[in-house]
Amino acid sequence: MKFRLAVFLLTIPCLMAHAAIGAVTGDDRFLAARDAVRTGDRAKLERIAFELQGHELQAYVEYWQLLLDLNNTDPATIKAFLSRYDKSYVAEKLRSDWLKQLGRKQQWAQFDAEFPLLGQPDQELSCFALQSRQARGDASMLDEAMSLWLTLIEPPESCYPILEALILEKRVLADQVWARVRRQFEANKTAAARYSMNYLPPSQTPDARVVAAVIDTPIPWLAKQPTSLAGSRMNRELAALAISRIARNDPRMASEQLMRIESQLQAGEKGWAWSQIGWQAAQRHLPEALEWFRKTGDVALSDEVAQWKVRAALRAKDWGTVRSTIERMPPALAAQPAWVYWLGRAYRAGGRIEEANTLFAKIAGQPNFYGNLADEELGRAIMTPPRAAALTREEVSQVAANPGVQRALALYRVNLRTEGVKEWNWTLRDMSDRELLAASDIAQRAGIYDRAIAAADRTRDEHDYSLRYLSPFSDQVRPAAKSQSLDDAWVYGLMRQESRFVTNAKSSAGASGLMQLMPATAKWVARKIGLKDFHQGQVNDTETNLLLGTTYMRLVMESLDNHPVLASAAYNAGPGRARKWRADGPLEGAIYAETIPFNETRDYVKKVMSNSVYYSALFDGKPQSIKSRLGVIGPRSSVDPKAEELP
Repeated sequence: MKFRLAVFLLTIPCLMAHAAIGAVTGDDRFLAARDAVRTGDRAKLERIAFELQGHELQAYVEYWQLLLDLNNTDPATIKAFLSRYDKSYVAEKLRSDWLKQLGRKQQWAQFDAEFPLLGQPDQELSCFALQSRQARGDASMLDEAMSLWLTLIEPPESCYPILEALILEKRVLADQVWARVRRQFEANKTAAARYSMNYLPPSQTPDARVVAAVIDTPIPWLAKQPTSLAGSRMNRELAALAISRIARNDPRMASEQLMRIESQLQAGEKGWAWSQIGWQAAQRHLPEALEWFRKTGDVALSDEVAQWKVRAALRAKDWGTVRSTIERMPPALAAQPAWVYWLGRAYRAGGRIEEANTLFAKIAGQPNFYGNLADEELGRAIMTPPRAAALTREEVSQVAANPGVQRALALYRVNLRTEGVKEWNWTLRDMSDRELLAASDIAQRAGIYDRAIAAADRTRDEHDYSLRYLSPFSDQVRPAAKSQSLDDAWVYGLMRQESRFVTNAKSSAGASGLMQLMPATAKWVARKIGLKDFHQGQVNDTETNLLLGTTYMRLVMESLDNHPVLASAAYNAGPGRARKWRADGPLEGAIYAETIPFNETRDYVKKVMSNSVYYSALFDGKPQSIKSRLGVIGPRSSVDPKAEELP
């Protein structure tokens, strides 16, 4: 009691000072508390915490108080917080922080008591859990550790004792170490690969300078090798790794180098090296890609390489290779909608209609690119599902009273969007469809459109696609689209993917606003249309952003055969790349989308096109066809030379 009184007395001068210039809100105090945490000012944090009792974000302040001295905090105090905020995001954060501390201290009894209560352990904590089992003499943990050997490419510190246990127990021998090194080279994690080489037997452990030469100057290193590599496993493996490094920059040069030495390599080394060349060639859409993939023999392909082998086969219309490659994929990978769909197409091309339809039926109805395509393969038009019954006032009130919802809205209110997203998503985890729709309605009414979509996207049986595919700012967006002769469903589909309708959204690359305009693009378009006195600060203005964005969309469309797939790719990755990714002949729009080399752009184009189908269904109230939107991409020969001026 005396302590609280003292804290209160200390806060009086601060409150009086603020009163002189205006009232201090709880939100102001919360942000001040956050600043105190950043600077490590525990005394200031304690003072502010007393003033914030009853605030929606009080839990965060209490969390920060514990976090500043977690190492010396009594476990009972931590447990009291976890109990008070049971199942909340802040409780998950604190439990995770505490468990990592316990793991580093190897306090396994306490760790084992708390770990099962964690909702979503990260990889660091999962490895601490394996360490705990190892300390208890649980040999079965080695079986789980084996699954990490090839998949955990760049492990956190807590995983190294687990990986090293596999070596000590002889579960991993030289073959498995080299396999891990290859995977790390594929992922371009060469520092991690160098570390993994320490697990090799002394006779196969290369000198650090040699490894550096293989990574940095692979062609000169290969040229200096003896005429025969056959007698040294280490040199053969290094030669294959050098080929993979060359292929990253020049697959054709890598092919020449490999043909020079392949007779000296064993089947596994040679096959893997050819797989790397085929993979890099496939991403560049080189015609030799499939020929090089055929040289891999029976070598096991990584998930990434196998997917690019399928993509190369799709561009070549080699349905036999599409089928055989997907059939050899690991079950979890083959079950992804993309490969279910393309395997179905391969079966259909081979006359196996019933098997194809069985595969299409597995993913039909899913509200995504390949679910849409599967629907059409089965003769079903795409429509939005029946709208759920209207929410009652009681349903909305119950969700609005959820502390997690209140915390998320408060975080948005103080412009801590990243924290608000995490809090919101965590709170949605166990909600029913009705609760999710109520949460979506609450966020939509608050103008937090990205979280409204996030909530509506999660419903399983009862849906409201007017929330899932929100169309805010319609009095500005639709006239802007019309003035540029653009399909408003496509404009909305692109905006939904670009910014989720966050007017002040800013990407890591610097793109801004609803339509995520890059500074150089915005400046170029403004000059193109004669927008006077334009400055970069206007980009987040909704009207200006829409004017510049839709104008750019029209210019891109006109330069790319008025094709929305090409234009969508261009909007994300640039018109030059979208043109470069065309084929020498006509290419099915779905194949063009699947074979885009950039992961982000490939995913983006698929989502924009699927979005536009649903927006069109909502706007027109009619069944839609994604295939008609995807169409056929014209060959490179049809490129408009004037298009080169577009940024």
